[in-house]
Amino acid sequence: DKRPYTVYSPYRKKWEGQLSSDFLTHYPSEKYLSRIIKSVKAAPVSLSTLGFKKTDMQFRPPRLNEAVIGNYHETRDFPATEGTSRLSVHLRFGTVSIRHLVRRALELNDTWLGELIWREFFMMILYHFPHVAEQPFRDKYRAMRWIDDAAGFERWVCGKTGYPLVDAGMRELNATGFMHNRVRMLTASFLTKHLLIDWRKGEAYFARKLLDFDLASNNGNWQWAAGCGCDAAPYFRIFNPTTQAQKFDPRQEYIRKWIPELDTDQYPKPVVEHTFARLRALNAFKQL
Repeated sequence: DKRPYTVYSPYRKKWEGQLSSDFLTHYPSEKYLSRIIKSVKAAPVSLSTLGFKKTDMQFRPPRLNEAVIGNYHETRDFPATEGTSRLSVHLRFGTVSIRHLVRRALELNDTWLGELIWREFFMMILYHFPHVAEQPFRDKYRAMRWIDDAAGFERWVCGKTGYPLVDAGMRELNATGFMHNRVRMLTASFLTKHLLIDWRKGEAYFARKLLDFDLASNNGNWQWAAGCGCDAAPYFRIFNPTTQAQKFDPRQEYIRKWIPELDTDQYPKPVVEHTFARLRALNAFKQL
């Protein structure tokens, strides 16, 4: 019907149906720079002007680990495991070719290809629906009554919610500028569903901290977690942080790496009880 897709599955089906080898060949972008970058007579813009600072952090080179990607569908959800590509920073800054990665994904792993298509999907959503940068994708969620809980937000930011997998994720983010994707989903769900804090506050915090920050993906994933984005049945997806930890970090390897005081009096009690928080979130969304 000539309208943009708003659901991922049919978008992926059409995307793959239209994919051809022409899209995957080397693209000589240097030849077309004049169409992308307009000549500027003023002095060149410095990196410091753009907000970049010198750092001693070491970044992995943009190399694809074929063994990791080959097992991606089995290992991607376990934060203690070397189970993801860790190429998100390179994708964000354009230091790896998306065409090259799609070509290898077609050879190595269909699940990983799906994640690259999710990236394309969220770019398309932002392009056709620019209001999502500031507002929910679905208009009815503008009426959502979020809680202004400064103390709860601070405990989430500092990794002191009392839920170990949530806290480990936030501490990893604060220390490294990275967070495993499974844990990103959990921490975002916790902020928006357990604490009922506006997803835009969490999105903005991730934007400040993530080295691989990309507006389309960050926004799309936060709205997905908050239940106001592109999803057929979004609001009642509420992750249980305890069972998520049991399932995806059963030996607490990831958790104990970031929470050395676990099982001591120094580790805080849960900021909110799960069953209470779940019912509160369901009731709040049902009012819309």
